[in-house]
Amino acid sequence: MDMIIKNKAIVADDWTVLRLQEQEKPENVIVAAGKVIVPLQVWQAQRAALQDRKEIGVWLASDERPEELKGDIEKFSVIAVDFPKFSDGRGYSIAFNLRARLGYSGELRAIGDVLRDQLFYLQRVGFDAFAPHPDRKIEDVIKGLSDFSEVYQTSFDQKLPLFRRVQRKANEAAPGQ
Repeated sequence: MDMIIKNKAIVADDWTVLRLQEQEKPENVIVAAGKVIVPLQVWQAQRAALQDRKEIGVWLASDERPEELKGDIEKFSVIAVDFPKFSDGRGYSIAFNLRARLGYSGELRAIGDVLRDQLFYLQRVGFDAFAPHPDRKIEDVIKGLSDFSEVYQTSFDQKLPLFRRVQRKANEAAPGQ
């Protein structure tokens, strides 16, 4: 069984990610029983057949809009965002919008080309589960969640910037004075 990082721990992954083969059509692909994360196109094409399944998730490609799930978002216990290559940053915006604008509160998983160096930043925008690139050792990848001890900017995980969180004394001199 594959392993993932979820809520800062390494756990067994009991979900299957369905990826369409080149010749497969979203409306014709068979979605197996059990916990399956389907592509957005499969969800849209087979919504009537899939909507009553408790163990169904959906994944978004980096060029798809999270607003496509509006009205259905509460049906999913897991939504995944695919990173086709580590340098494609569109998934960060998708995750932030799912959490901050659409109010998604379930598991938000990063899949695809997910590397250790990204985990800290992925967590900042709302991801709480990560399926690292299969050629990476998961025990090393999880260390990326604690690369930094403090953050300066606001994001989904920290609503106040550092200067608003730090108490300074009025008579404290600035460094170098």
